[in-house]
Order: sequence, then structure tokens, then C-alpha cells
Amino acid sequence: MSTVYNWHLGRKMKYPYQAAYPKRQFAFVFNINRCIACQTCTMACKSTWTFSKGQEHMWWANVETKPYGGYPQFWDMKILRLLDKANQGKQDWSGRVSDDPKRPYGQFDGKTIFEAERMLTPSSTRVLGYLPTDEEWNFPNIYEDNPVGPPGKRFQYHKTGVKLPEHKTWFFYLARICNHCTYPGCLAACPRKAIYKRPEDGIVLVDQKRCRGYRKCVEACPYKKVMYRGNTRISEKCVACYPRIEGKDPESGGQPMETRCMAACIGQMRLQGLVKMNGDGTWAEDRYNPLYYLVHVAKVALPLYPQFGTEPNGYYIPPRWVPREYLRQMFGPGVDEAIERYAYPDRELLAVLQLFRRSHLIIFRYEVKEGPKIYETTHRGRKLTVYNDTAIAYGQNGKEIFRTTVEEPIYVRPAKHANTI
Repeated sequence: MSTVYNWHLGRKMKYPYQAAYPKRQFAFVFNINRCIACQTCTMACKSTWTFSKGQEHMWWANVETKPYGGYPQFWDMKILRLLDKANQGKQDWSGRVSDDPKRPYGQFDGKTIFEAERMLTPSSTRVLGYLPTDEEWNFPNIYEDNPVGPPGKRFQYHKTGVKLPEHKTWFFYLARICNHCTYPGCLAACPRKAIYKRPEDGIVLVDQKRCRGYRKCVEACPYKKVMYRGNTRISEKCVACYPRIEGKDPESGGQPMETRCMAACIGQMRLQGLVKMNGDGTWAEDRYNPLYYLVHVAKVALPLYPQFGTEPNGYYIPPRWVPREYLRQMFGPGVDEAIERYAYPDRELLAVLQLFRRSHLIIFRYEVKEGPKIYETTHRGRKLTVYNDTAIAYGQNGKEIFRTTVEEPIYVRPAKHANTI
């Protein structure tokens, strides 16, 4: 085992291989507050990559209804239970949320999937994990739209109605793809060394010529985003649409382009990009890269289950209406600050949030031009002012991709388009 630094955990941890980081890392931010579970992303991926024989159960992109839904079923509950069994009552955080880029969420004092494996049963698997049953892969939309009821009463909903800002009954949609982790569990567990991270963008891929279908990757990935294909007897996973990232899509004009699931999102809840890396694995300061801003400056986007230890490169803006205790388990200690900043956005954050899904091209830099004040109110004793600022996005070549304003324009269609039926 080597020792690597994990800035999500705020400490060093054990990992089977020595640290090696790409020049730029593929990363993304999902704004859960906007997701409507239309499954357009799911079908965009499915129709592009996994529509052939043997791939019926391969949903590389999916949207789950939490807390009951999951694909495979119970994927997060099972790995959390294993971690707690290995390190019972000690899976805790210490310190506090800070501006330190090397430990922004404090320090995780528990055990990761790489550190807890031998605490249960000594073996050669390298990573704590489990293999889902066939039944758990059968229902990609299980419990969709099912809300949570009163504690201890199954199949019952609260009958007291709804009070904002926190609903008496609640659920939310969790859109998921492979996180292309900095320390992938699948890569660590593969006995064939068939899984690798690309040095140019950190995308995690499976070399299908080396893979022998041992399914150690399926067992080890805590997010269960590597899937076994029965008719070819090898594993496959999300490839982050790497031809589009490379700018080889005919529509891209040679510029890096967002993945299919990102480009298809009609809820405008996705933003994808490439972030610069330091030699120690932390993100290099890139103040006007929108992903760097959302994660390290505004601090509204948080990693999914950082306690697993894989340092996922998928980040989420948590839903405002969900009980905080549940969200802290899922996104770590930064939840309260993230929701507070998102609920009361400053001028720059409000402008950056307009960049989501305005173009298929990857945004490398943004600029905000100030506009006039258009709205002012007081909410819960706090003053909120909205300005019609303009957010300008630039591509890899430094050229402007688009510009958009905080206040969306209203277009009145001429009468000739009126429906006469």
C-alpha cells in the first residue's frame, strides 16, 4: 500500500498504487435542486453506448429517487453498512469547514474502503466492497417518486400537510454517472491492471483486451458504476464520451465538448469541465473556471460520499428541502454552508448558475459584467438583491462561446403562429 493525499478527507490515506495525477481532471457539478428526473440523460447515454446485446442492464447514467431508490438497489446503504461494521461508531469527521484547499471539509477520522478492507476479513481484494445480486440490477427506476413518511411506520405518509422550507414528506432525485475518481476503487482492485486513468484528462477506462471478467472492479467500486457484460464476459463502464472531450465530435469545431448525458439535460442542472491539478492531487487555483468557483470559492458543490476515500470528481449542489442529517451522510460536513450560500446567492454565484447547459462546449473561463438592479426583497430577515448581470463563457481557445443574462428575456410570438384549433 502507498500513502496518498486525499483533500476531500483532509488527510493522507492508504491506496494500492502510488499517486499519479493528470494535467487536467474531468469533473462535473450537478445541481440537484433543478433535476426533474425526466431521464433524458439516462436515455441519451443508453442510446449512444449501451444498446447492444448483453448491455440491457448497463445504465451507465441513471437518475435515482432518494432515499429508497438506487441502481443497483441499496448500493450506498450496503457499502455504508460494511464501513460501519469494520469501524463501528468511528466513521466521523473532526475539525471544521474552512477555506484551506487541502482540507476544506475538515478531517475524516474514519476508515475508507481501502483502509477498512482488512479490518473485516483478511483477503487479497485490496478494497472493501460487495457484489450485487442479479435481482438488484433488475430495476433501474425502483421506488421512483416515493417519499419518506413518519419514522417507524412503514408504508405511511405524513398527514399533516407540508410546511416550507422543509417538507414533512420528502424525496429528491440523484443523477449519477461514473465519478472518474482520483483514487478509483475499480482500478485498485483489478488483478489484471486492465483499468487506467488517462494522463491527459483523468478519465477512467477499462482496457477490454486485458479484462478477463473477474468482476473485482464491480465489487470494489462503491458507486457501482462498473458493470459486467454477460455475453462478452468483460466489464464495461462510462467512458465520459472521451471523443467529445477530445474535440473530435463533428459539431465541436475541434473544441472540447460536453458528454451526451450533459448535453441532453433539459433541466439545466449539469455543468462539466476540466480542472487544473497540482502535483499533490489538489486542484490548482483557477479562479474563473466555473467548476473551481463552485467547489472552492462559492463552496456550494460537494463530493458524493467523500468518506469512501476515492476522491470522486462528481460534485453536487445539495437539495434545500431534505433533512440535513441525511445530506451530511451523503455529501459530508459542508452541507449547511452550501445550502445557505445557494439559498441566498451573492451576485457572482447567481451569474455563474446561469452558465449551466447554455452550450455543448466545455467552459474553461467565465466573466461577469455587471447590470442594473431588477429585484429586491427581504426573506427571513435577510436582504436579497438581484442584478441583471451578464455571464460570458469562454472556450479552450480563449474565444467567447456565449453570453447570457440573469433575467431571461421574454419573447412574444407573432399572431401568425397562434393555434387556431
